[in-house]
Amino acid sequence: MTKPPPLQPRPTRRPGAPARVRPKAPAAPQARARQELETRLGHAFHDRTLLDEALTHASAGAGSDNQRLEFLGDALLNFTVAQILFEARPDWQEGPMSKLRGQLVRTQTLHAWALDLGLAGALSAVRPKKAPPMGQKPLADALEALLAAVFLDAQRAGTDATSVLRTLVEARFLPAILAARPEALTRLDPKTHLQETAARLGLPAPVYTQLDQSGPGHAPRFTVRVAVADQAAEAQGSSRKQAEGEAARRLLKTLCPVTEP
Repeated sequence: MTKPPPLQPRPTRRPGAPARVRPKAPAAPQARARQELETRLGHAFHDRTLLDEALTHASAGAGSDNQRLEFLGDALLNFTVAQILFEARPDWQEGPMSKLRGQLVRTQTLHAWALDLGLAGALSAVRPKKAPPMGQKPLADALEALLAAVFLDAQRAGTDATSVLRTLVEARFLPAILAARPEALTRLDPKTHLQETAARLGLPAPVYTQLDQSGPGHAPRFTVRVAVADQAAEAQGSSRKQAEGEAARRLLKTLCPVTEP
């Protein structure tokens, strides 16, 4: 009678080595959403682990989330937009370019891009059944992470990663860059507008104070107060920056009730 082969010992983890945590495979609806996202984005990933990481919010509790990619994507997006602005608007000085770049990379603008890509349905996050919809900031952050993932994926595939990323950013923002008017940019940024209005009226610079933060991690709500001398206004937003902008807009209406929209 032939003896069965001896059992092979299971490999053991080296003492002190970190345990490997494999990210969970996306569910079928989420997998379809990610395929559709690639189609809308115009980039098919060679390394799908980059896509999975970019679309994993910290709340998902997976082995790795998108925070590192978000850090890289923020820097890449700012550089790419600055480069496009520099080349597309040779008639502009630094001031208008900085203001428009700030408008293009702000949370609200990136959130709108994320929604157009269908990113909300592709993002892995812990969302209780009765939780409010995903806030603007997590989706904007995930978009930055996605852009970083595209850059790294193209780089690993041996293609010109800078050109690949620029093509995506140009397709989204170049029409707005070419159509923008410098004189309208200040009004688009209520915080800058409020600061310049306060200076013109001989008033002290605006002071912003965060009064409260509430809501779950994926849909936070910030309450902010802005004061100029004895005038003040409060507002809420899904990020502190958004709340500050809305508070500044409201205070502008108080300081200039006739001329401000």
